[in-house]
Order: sequence, then C-alpha cells, then structure tokens
Amino acid sequence: MSVPTIPVTCYYNGQISRSEIDVKYEGSETVIEPLEVPVECTFQELIDMIYLKTTIDKRRFKLVLICKYPLRSGKKFQPYPVRDDSSVRTMLDLVNTPTIEEIELYIKVVRVKAQVNQSVGGHADIFVRDNSNVAQFDYGCGPSSGPVPDTGPNGDDEDNADEERNDEYGEDVDDECDGDDGDVEVDRQASFFRAFNQVLENEQGIYVSAQAPYCDVSNHPDDETLDEPSPVAYHLPPTPHFQHVENLHNAVASSWTPWVEPTTANSSGEFVIGQVFNSKSDLQEAAKIYSIKAHQEYVVVASSKKLLVLRCKKAEECQCQWKLRAMVIKDTSLFVINKYTGPHTCVNPCLNRDHHQLDSQLVSTHIKALIQAQFSLSTAAIQASVMEKWGYQISYKKALDGKHKAIRQLYGDFSQSYTELPRLFLGIEQANPGCAVVWKTCETNLPNTEIFQRVFWSFKPSIEGFQHCRPVMSIDGTHLYGKYKGKLFIAMGCDGNNQLFPLAFAITEGENTDSWGWFLACIRNEVTQRAGICVISDRHPGIMAAMVDPYLGWATPFAYHRICMRHLASNFMTRFKDKILKNLVCRAALASTERKFKKHMNTIGRINSAALQWLEAVLFQLWALSHDGGRRYGLMTTNISEVFNSVLKGARSLPVTALVQLTFFRLNSYFVARREVGGNRLASSEQFTPYVDAQIQGRVVKAGSMEIVLYDHVKGLFHVKSRSGRTHRVNLHEKTCTCVKTLIYGFPCSHIISACQHRCVDFRLFVEDYYTTKSYYDTWAPLFHPIFNEDEWPLYDGTVILPPDSMRRFGSGRPKSTRLHNEMDVREGKTLITCGLCKQLGHNRRSCKNRNQAQ
Repeated sequence: MSVPTIPVTCYYNGQISRSEIDVKYEGSETVIEPLEVPVECTFQELIDMIYLKTTIDKRRFKLVLICKYPLRSGKKFQPYPVRDDSSVRTMLDLVNTPTIEEIELYIKVVRVKAQVNQSVGGHADIFVRDNSNVAQFDYGCGPSSGPVPDTGPNGDDEDNADEERNDEYGEDVDDECDGDDGDVEVDRQASFFRAFNQVLENEQGIYVSAQAPYCDVSNHPDDETLDEPSPVAYHLPPTPHFQHVENLHNAVASSWTPWVEPTTANSSGEFVIGQVFNSKSDLQEAAKIYSIKAHQEYVVVASSKKLLVLRCKKAEECQCQWKLRAMVIKDTSLFVINKYTGPHTCVNPCLNRDHHQLDSQLVSTHIKALIQAQFSLSTAAIQASVMEKWGYQISYKKALDGKHKAIRQLYGDFSQSYTELPRLFLGIEQANPGCAVVWKTCETNLPNTEIFQRVFWSFKPSIEGFQHCRPVMSIDGTHLYGKYKGKLFIAMGCDGNNQLFPLAFAITEGENTDSWGWFLACIRNEVTQRAGICVISDRHPGIMAAMVDPYLGWATPFAYHRICMRHLASNFMTRFKDKILKNLVCRAALASTERKFKKHMNTIGRINSAALQWLEAVLFQLWALSHDGGRRYGLMTTNISEVFNSVLKGARSLPVTALVQLTFFRLNSYFVARREVGGNRLASSEQFTPYVDAQIQGRVVKAGSMEIVLYDHVKGLFHVKSRSGRTHRVNLHEKTCTCVKTLIYGFPCSHIISACQHRCVDFRLFVEDYYTTKSYYDTWAPLFHPIFNEDEWPLYDGTVILPPDSMRRFGSGRPKSTRLHNEMDVREGKTLITCGLCKQLGHNRRSCKNRNQAQ
C-alpha cells in the first residue's frame, strides 16, 4: 500500500526577502526542487530527503528550514522556522489551508568549520562543535544534520548580532566569530536560545529579532504570535504625501524604482535559458524593458496562463531569429525561460518617436513612485519623465492612461471606492469616536442597494477645536476630476493666529439650493450650534437661499451672511469691464468708516451711474467692512477655503476613499504641527498669538507719536490726534474708538493704545480671548487617533452603496474643465506678448503676419 504524500516546493541557493505582508525567496541562481513528503514524515527524515535531493554535503553544510506561513487573515505571510517533528506537521497541515496554493519551504545553507576559537576585540565567544557534541544539545536539527553553531556566555551581545547579519552563503563562520581562547561550558537551555537566535538572524537578516516581545523561539509557536506580528496594527496613509502640509509643490520623487530589473547571467543584458521570474507579469515587464533598451519590438505568438512565446516583429521582413519561450513551473506561479534565441539581428529603417512595448501599463509602473510622492503630477511631467528614462516621446493619451492605472493601483478603483466608503468611515469612527458622518442616498430597484448622492463628514477634533475659534466660517465648493463628477464642499474656520481651520467636508452631486441647504443643515446639526456665526461665501443662489431659510438655523440673528469681496469685484468686472471702477469697489469694501465708504461710492457714481446702481442693489452690510458691525473680523474673502482647495487639488482626481483618507491625515498634520507651536508659546508664557503680537507691536510704535487730550478720567474719554492730523474719540470705558478698527478686528487700535499708555492702563485687556495663546492651544489640542488596520474595522451590514451613473464621465482622455472662468483667472499686471519681428503687441514671432516677408 502506497504512503500518502504532500507536495512541497523547496527553494535554495538564494535569499529570503520579507516585506510588511509577504515573504519571498529571490536570487538569480535560485534552484527549485519539488518534494513529495510523506504525511507522517519526521524532521530528521525531511532533512535526509533534502540532503539527498539537493546533493548538499552534510559534512560541510547545515540546513536551516523556513516555511512560508499565512496569518489568520490569509492575506499576509511570515517566516515559520521548521526545526522539529511538531513544526513539520504544522507545515504539512498547510495543505488544508484554502489560501495556500502550494507549500513553500525555503532552505538556508550555512557552511561551518570544526572548532573555531578566535578572539577579536571584546566580542562574545562563539564555538562550532562537531557532530558528536551536537547530540548533547536539543537544537531541533539532530546530530545528522551537520554541525550547529553554538555561542558562548555572551553570545547574545548586540555587537555580535550586528556582525552575524553580514553572513552570506559560502562564507566561513570564523570570519565573524570571536572569543577568548579555550573551551567554554554553556548552559543547555541558554545555549539553545543563543544558537537559534544566531541561526534565525543569519536567515532573516535585520527584520527579525529574537529579543522582540512578540517573537516566539519555542518549539511550538503560539497561534496568536503567528497572527499578530506586531502588538497593534494601524492603518497607514496610502502615501506619505497624504500627511505632507508644507512645501506641497516641492515634493521630490524617490530614486527607488518599483520594478526589478531583469536578472541576467551575463553582462550583455540578454536573457538566458533557465532564467526564473516570479510571475508571468514580471517576465512580460522584463521583456518590455529589454526591447525598449534595445530599440526593437516584438509580437506575442502565444500567451496563456502556462505559456508565453515572443518573437521579433521584423522576423519575416529581416529574417531576425530573436525568439523567447517561457513556461510556468509545475505547481508554482514561477515562469522559466526554456528556449531563447538572441540578440536581435535586425535594424530599424528609421527613428521612431514611440515604442510599441512602451505601453500605459509599463508607464504606470514607472511613475508609481512619482505619483506616491506627488499625486498631482501633471501629464506633461509624466511625458518628460518617460522621455528622460527611455528616450521616447509617448502620446498625451498614453501618459494619461498610465497615470490613471497608477492611481488605481495605489488608491483603488473609482467605482468600488463608493462601496468601500461606509466601512472606511466605520474604521475612522472606531478609532475617533464622535466624528460626524451623514449620508443621503437614492433607492433603486435592486434589493439591499442604494445609489450614492451625498455624504458629509467632520472629525471630532475639528468639532471640539472650533469652539475656541473666532465665530467666522468660510464655505466654498470645488469640482471633482476623477472618473465621477461631483462637487466637494468645504467649510473652514479661522484660528487666533489667522490660520485656516478645516471644519467640515461633503461630496455632493453639484451646487444647487438643495445641496447647499443640506450641507449647512448638517453643519448646524452635527458640528456647531453657536449663535452669531458669520458665514462668508460667494453669491451662489443656493447659498443665498439657504442663508435666509428660517428652518436651517442660519438666518439672522442666529447667523450673519457676508459676501466675498473678491467674488463681488469679479462679478462687477464681468458686468462693467473697467479696472478703475473695480479698484474703487475694492477700496469701498475695505473702508473701515462710513465716511471713506461714501467717498468711494460717490466717485463710482460720478464715473458710471449704472455701476453705482448695481452696487446699491446689493446690501452694504454683505460686502462693506464699514457696515459689517464687527461680524467678519476683517476677513473680506473666502481665501481660507480656496487655500485648502489648492491643498486638495491633486486629491480631487482620486477615488473618494483616498480623498477622505487624505482629509484625515492632512488634518492630523495640521493639528500636530500647530499644537506643538501652541504648547511652546504656552511654555514660554507668551500671552497672544504671533499674528496679534505683530499687529499690536506695530500699533504701539504708531501710538507713540500721537497727541492725547483727556476729557473725562472717569469714563475714559479722550481726544486723540494722529500724525496725519485726523482726530478720533476714544472711550476706554466702552472700549470704542471712532476709527472702528477695534470693533472690526477684536484687538485695540493705535488710538486706544495711545490713550491706555497716557493713563497707564493695560491695553491687553482690549484683546479678545480668541487671540490668546491659551485659546490657540485649545483650538489645536484635540487629538486624532490612529486608524486600526483594515482587518480590525467593524463590519458594515448596511445597504450596498453604488456610484451614480449620472455622475460618471464617459469617454477617454482628459476631462473637459467645468470651471466657469472669469477675470479672476487672469493674472493681473500680466505683460502682453511683443512680437520679435514687427515689435507689435498681442502676438509672437511664430504667428506674425510679416514672418514670410522677414525671411
């Protein structure tokens, strides 16, 4: 009766490489040997089978066996030492694991010498004993497996461990060993741990430490140890750029390339028979790179899961014999070249600008590292990078397709991201309780399925920190440029240092009255119920209608609506097309007193009465600082929202899950950096933020040259005259000045500071609490907590969310811009082009009508 066996694939003559999720055996000279291991095989029998199959000399070499072992999730692997009968049974039991296609056994061959005793410096003693001495220690290898290295009393020294990591196959152990002369008696149990530690470090290099708290060196590893290679696993940003805040446009790509250059057996770079590749895709990539560098092209003769045949594209035309044939190794995913004829003997009839093998897939592999460093990388930059790398000018469409493929590989599929978004929010809320998420979906005819329409989110630290910000909020919307259209709504606050404070976000189908009303209702219900908040926006009809709706909670006096001065001036310029009038409108909007405001308005009326009527149709309190009443704290535009829009510019072309993750990691970077600044200023006893300190310092200097006349020392009435001759009345008791700047900005003007210095009153009492260092620190003090690993996220049992077909972009190529361009998109002060031939404005030498005459 035949004994049942289990197939095991052995790898040797290479090296083990380990990533965060996988273990592989690599090397240009790797040898693969299939074994049929009996079900009841012992460790010693397995060792003897390997010696017999590989013809390795057991007298000169010892074997260290490592098995590729899956974690509980089935998606990650770690090395599992095979050193006794129990570990052999554990390895063979993997045949019953669904996620394991084959049992992979990695063999480390270590050369040893008999009796090494060499002293180098002050390092530990290391001894190598013969087979007769090995029998008295239980190393898990047995006396017939070859000599086993043993360590002296100090064999676990860190310096010694560093030296052992340099051991490579074929080197003698005595090159690294050191110790005092003479034999040393070692304890049986301690000797085992030191010996195994050395073997394990020799095998796995720097990525395994036997002293780590989760590393098990026993003969029976705990299942929990295998499933949890680290105490706590956290969800990391898809790329480091997600956390990058400063110098956004100066990101530099790493010189690391994400592919492995084809391993060849000679310096000519040609393929060789017997060359092994990890997969068919690796072989195809190597063939593409080879053809591009050789400036030759090939065609695919046959391609299947088990076979790949390539031949020269000009085989019939030029009788070129170049041909490559590779097949899969049985029961593995490896491909080996079994026939090869090369190099090319043909020549190209002309220079080619593009290359057939330089396809979008290879482009995506090349630019993946660049996209990781800067996901807003332009298509032109991709073309330039490919040109620099391979010397070919690829088309715009090929570069764009390569970029889209790289984005999908790094950040996921656009359509699938809508389905994965609910669970992502569950993972964020799991680690950061108190986050606000509101969904709006549409029903479908399919069971347990809904169509995405809108989602709103705000993080708990933003909700808590906004309580210490000034009661001002800027809202704006910007386009999404991925596979699906839509709008990203952003609500931003402003801290005491005049810096932006990200508050809330939403993805909607577009800008309309319903979507803006829904967004503002979510902010009022989920984020803040503060009364008297000033909302600054453009004049979109949806926002204008939502701000006066009494049911949404944003009508006066619960909130105050103000218009962005820049958008108003742009609308004015579009209507009247007069830069002088536009500048007068800006001056009128920025005037702090009604006297100055009326002066500029009268000037506009004298120039163009229709322009004056157009401005008077808009309530002055919406756009004029002099009629504001101190609600907007001097913030005249929505720049704080648009600045963050520019931060998210590249992310707006990513899947929605990547966009949400980017807001999480970017906000954490803001909080971490500014929390540290606030803490340092508190520690140094700074009372106010740097912004207010600089403003007050300038006003103190200005106050020193003013003339003061006291009228009532009880009420603190003063008459203050500036150097320009203009006079203002100051009332210290009521904290007012006729210049109105104290009311507008929330800290004292130079006139109040001059009066306070005259009566020895502390002018710092006139600074609002929002500008104190304590409030600034409290704004950024709330903490973001790391998101747990995706395997630990709560299960989502709700309906399946599908992307809306109405928002999908159809057609290939670059999407058309949906932005309504106006005069704000034109850089002011731009110099007109001057022709080099006729010296006229408005055109260049190439488009000049007199070009032919000049030639």
